[in-house]
Amino acid sequence: MSAKAISEQTGKEFLYKYICTSAAVQNRFHYASVTAETDFDRLVQEHPWLLTERLVVKPDQLIKRRGKLGLVGINLDLNGVKEWLKSRLMREATVGKAKGMLKNFLIEPFVPHKQEEEFYVCIYATREGDYVLFHHEGGVDVGDVDAKAKKLLIGVDEKISADSVKKELLTNVPNDKKEVLTSFIIGLFNLYEDLFFTYLEINPLVVTKKGVYVLDMAAKIDATADYICKAKWGNVEFPPPFGREAYPEEAYIADLDAKSGASLKLTLLNPQGRIWTMVAGGGASVVYSDTICDLGGVDELANYGEYSGAPSEQQTYDYAKTILSLMTREKHHDGKVLIIGGSIANFTNVAATFKGIVRAIRDYQVPLKEHEVTIFVRRGGPNYQEGLRVMGEVGKTTGIPIHVFGTETHMTAIVGMALGHRPIPNQPPVAAHTANFLLNSSGSTSTPVSSRTASFSENKAKVESSPAKKAKTGAPIAKGATLFTKQTKSLVWGMQTRAVQGMMDFDYVCSRDEPSVAAMVYPFTGDHKQKFYWGHKEILVPVYKNMSDAIKKHPDVDVLINFASLRSAFDSTMETMQYSQIHTIAIIAEGIPEAHTRKIIKAADQKGVTIIGPATVGGIKPGCFKIGNTGGMLDNILASKLYRPGSVAYVSRSGGMSNELNNIISRTTDGVFEGVAIGGDRYPGSVFTDHVLRYQDTPGVKMIVVLGEIGGTEEYKIGQAIKEGRITKPVVCWCIGTCATMFSSEVQFGHAGACANQASETAVAKNQALKEAGAFVPKSFDELGEVITSVYDDLVTKGVIQPAEEMPPPTVPMDYSWARELGLIRKPASFMTSICDERGQELIYAGMPITEVFKSEIGLGGTLGLLWFQRRLPRYACQFIEMCLMVTADHGPAVSGAHNTIVCARAGKDLISSLTSGLLTIGDRFGGALDAAAKQFSKAFDSGMLPMEFVNKMKKDGKLIMGIGHRVKSINNPDMRVQILKDFVKQHFPSTQLLDYALDVEKITTSKKPNLILNVDGFIGVAFVDLLRTCGGFTRDEADEFVEIGALNGIFVLGRSMGFIGHYLDQKRLKQGLYRHPWDDISYVLPEHMSM
Repeated sequence: MSAKAISEQTGKEFLYKYICTSAAVQNRFHYASVTAETDFDRLVQEHPWLLTERLVVKPDQLIKRRGKLGLVGINLDLNGVKEWLKSRLMREATVGKAKGMLKNFLIEPFVPHKQEEEFYVCIYATREGDYVLFHHEGGVDVGDVDAKAKKLLIGVDEKISADSVKKELLTNVPNDKKEVLTSFIIGLFNLYEDLFFTYLEINPLVVTKKGVYVLDMAAKIDATADYICKAKWGNVEFPPPFGREAYPEEAYIADLDAKSGASLKLTLLNPQGRIWTMVAGGGASVVYSDTICDLGGVDELANYGEYSGAPSEQQTYDYAKTILSLMTREKHHDGKVLIIGGSIANFTNVAATFKGIVRAIRDYQVPLKEHEVTIFVRRGGPNYQEGLRVMGEVGKTTGIPIHVFGTETHMTAIVGMALGHRPIPNQPPVAAHTANFLLNSSGSTSTPVSSRTASFSENKAKVESSPAKKAKTGAPIAKGATLFTKQTKSLVWGMQTRAVQGMMDFDYVCSRDEPSVAAMVYPFTGDHKQKFYWGHKEILVPVYKNMSDAIKKHPDVDVLINFASLRSAFDSTMETMQYSQIHTIAIIAEGIPEAHTRKIIKAADQKGVTIIGPATVGGIKPGCFKIGNTGGMLDNILASKLYRPGSVAYVSRSGGMSNELNNIISRTTDGVFEGVAIGGDRYPGSVFTDHVLRYQDTPGVKMIVVLGEIGGTEEYKIGQAIKEGRITKPVVCWCIGTCATMFSSEVQFGHAGACANQASETAVAKNQALKEAGAFVPKSFDELGEVITSVYDDLVTKGVIQPAEEMPPPTVPMDYSWARELGLIRKPASFMTSICDERGQELIYAGMPITEVFKSEIGLGGTLGLLWFQRRLPRYACQFIEMCLMVTADHGPAVSGAHNTIVCARAGKDLISSLTSGLLTIGDRFGGALDAAAKQFSKAFDSGMLPMEFVNKMKKDGKLIMGIGHRVKSINNPDMRVQILKDFVKQHFPSTQLLDYALDVEKITTSKKPNLILNVDGFIGVAFVDLLRTCGGFTRDEADEFVEIGALNGIFVLGRSMGFIGHYLDQKRLKQGLYRHPWDDISYVLPEHMSM
């Protein structure tokens, strides 16, 4: 949602902080907030003026007309305020249809003034600019300000001027107040723009000789501008509408939504209700709520919400478990129903999102059965068959009644089933599996081009519908009757390879001669080529860093599909409109600030560019062109016959619902001619009439379908055009959001623009007006398909439409990745791994989630145990590994590995090169004795050799005993590293048989020479064998295998890497130059001169 109401305190804080005006704004920051928890003694300390001034107190909970409702205490002292609050604080109040608890109050200084010193000022946003309303008589009895007030429109990108304010707004204001009010209004408007307000009302605004007083204020800000205004806004709290509590679960979902690229929304309407919904898609969520209310379920509807935009399995799980937790807290005598619904997804993998819901159902299966919950599921889209299968399976295994339906069932039919208004079919018809659509059952490999590139009914005799009214001349016409043709070429902004491949597959089944994507623009890489499939062939599509290069090299491109993020969509769109060859731009991003969108619209209108979006999936013209992910994957393209034109054109706000319209129209008519989703924002780049008038002027379109929505007044223009005779083709129209008038408090639906600010913007009012104008309006969305069928059949009967014979499209090979996802193929893996899995929501080490790794505090030693040995080792074993890493970390700069690292670092090489140089010296002579010592001592011990026999044998064979001997340390000058490890091992290891054996060998060798001690490498080697053999986590064979494959040398490599990195950093820090070995440290031994 974009425009969100803020509290009066927040609004005034913004005003006092940031307004820039020469008018003397009084009582700045003189307000105090009171709740049930407020300590008045502390409040007085923070606001000493409470004791010295007369006061006003009022609730700050988005309540309108507080004065008329007796909710304002005036001219009181602090004790009077306390007394006034006693009968109101934490008491229930009724405002209109809404009942709610009065929880938050605002105390401000009382301002004595005369009636003639009260004024009214309001600024609000519209598509064409911002209106400033001013009335010279403000206050509680201001009345109908829309009729009374003076209005000044400040167009998009225009500046407010003092002259226009005085001339247009202040004609009835006394001369002595004009300058002050002019300065204040200009400052207020600039504040409104800078802080991205969408609505700002002050009533009354009091102007006295002392200055300006802002008494009562109401405001909304554009929440999508948070990334721009964060520094000034801070952390803004958006209070719920009066009559609806703010629930922690709503805040939890809002937090998930903020952290996700997907959309997750939840509003609790009646937590005791028996009807709960979990709906995919902003438009679909409104349709389901409408249908529930139409069928009499408004009092039992527990929640409104939606999830969309391809949420991950974990996000869907978190969302679903929140719903299930809420609905299983209180029992209902009739049991409960959960409606898991949705339209046909464009790009969301239904099976993947359903996995999250299934996990949640399994987790809550016991309370779901206790609360007698019945679940109804209807969904379509990519891989939906697998999703429905999994959902049906969980119903069988848990015993929870789950009824599952796909695209063969009307979207809202499950609501009637859930509420007992229609029977539940025993075996619903099953739609064909995804794979079946991609196999050509006819045996032909291609389809005659002509059968699918002209209108589906165009090959027959061309008969235009007899117009009901003659079209009048001089009416406004759209920018271009044809946006897309079979030759349309586009640029795609963003590395959206999946969407581009979908477009190319669509092009191929439509028998286009060339792909519709000419190039891609992606500023974060250099110019390169990206590989795609064209049917069976692989082709290369150029990717450019700069838009200017792409435009220059592809002069035939006239469409931009902009997948830029909400932060960069504005700049990239404005840049593109500099190039006159671009006629159409689709902006996919949701959450673009409204002020930016209006600037885009103004520029587009000036340049004759058609904008589709923002917040849209795009549009589709069967047989010609599709935008991005519109129409879903290839199985839906084929199922809805979108590979060839039909006779019906539609326009919708919702992307998901546009795909549902594709489905409905393909089942009830000869198919879609063109369809556009204009987007869910308050100010879409193009409006309903832009496209409806295009369709009116397009011969191939025989009837028009419009899916409108609550909010805005654009649908009235369609009715007006029908009345005026500008539109003569049959129009079937339905506005969703009829449920809003039944709710006691305001509900913001999934789309930013889906909110009625006045009675005329409600869906009910718009549906009635359209019906009166002559449009075909069903009684509900449930009946939309029937009305479309009726109108279509009538056109066929009249001969306006003559359906052509259906021709099969060419087959398109399925992508390997998608075929694997559907379980249609298998292939041996190139790699196998058993230690780590990064594919899920959480990184897993040898079966242990990373969160558990930290919770268990297993440390570095435990982590190494998981990744090297696939075991959760005992605590002492983890500590021993960490001690080994510590004692092997470094042994000074003189050893070969450190020396090499230092020389390399001083040669100016990077960290990785220097570290590698040192590591390459590790072997039998340096550092590699751990494995060798472990193997030699183990073999001797296991074969039953006595220590003396082992020593004698090694001497006889002429071999060194690995792990014995030290250059510096001796029996008389022991290595403290060995001593520390020995003390720990003796104290904590269950058995030290091999270590004891090695120590016996040491006694023999040191009796011959005192420096032939068991060194640190040898000690770690034999102690590690004891650890592997006796900790209880390994069989003997497993323990021996780890020694054999070199695991123990890994300890030295890992430990010594720390020291090598230290030496590298030390040399860089000391800024040491290139190393050259001194001559006097080299013995030059050359052969004597030999003469012939």
